[in-house]
Amino acid sequence: MLNSDLKTYIESGRVIEKDSPVYKYIHEVTAETLPLVETLNKQVQTETSKRELLEKIMGQVLDASSSIALPFRTDFGRHISIGKEVFINTDVMMVDLGSITIEDKVLIGPRAMLISVNHPQEADLRRGLILKPVHIKKNAWIGAGAIILPGVTIGENAIVGAGSVVTKDVPDNVTVAGVPAKSIF
Repeated sequence: MLNSDLKTYIESGRVIEKDSPVYKYIHEVTAETLPLVETLNKQVQTETSKRELLEKIMGQVLDASSSIALPFRTDFGRHISIGKEVFINTDVMMVDLGSITIEDKVLIGPRAMLISVNHPQEADLRRGLILKPVHIKKNAWIGAGAIILPGVTIGENAIVGAGSVVTKDVPDNVTVAGVPAKSIF
């Protein structure tokens, strides 16, 4: 029930207040996920054990054609969806509570951050959460150290330059770079 409530918040954009049952549920799942992430990153892993831990963290099968280099970081884990032939380089962080969808053939550079959670600007609500999905479409390339902010879609075949901060959707077949990211091709 609470997971379906969480999906409703994602769709509505409403604030999850810090005293709500859904907020408590989020912290329960995070308490389960974080030890798995620590085990993944701090112990030597075989390819099999790495996949098993990643699948347990995400709650779904990772296609055999996709690869995630360690260390890999996430807080919630269960709202990450990864397609086929995806490569995620080392030290990528996914704040996935608001959901992160990565379609087929995507490349993500080292230390990139995909963030699907924000906080309200109002001081009395600031401990609450606002969830907005991140969507990386087919064959996109996210450069090293790029930051993709909540609610952003990166278009098919698009490129995000290293170190960029993406605050708005990137159309298909466009290259963006900078802070904030702007079209350069």
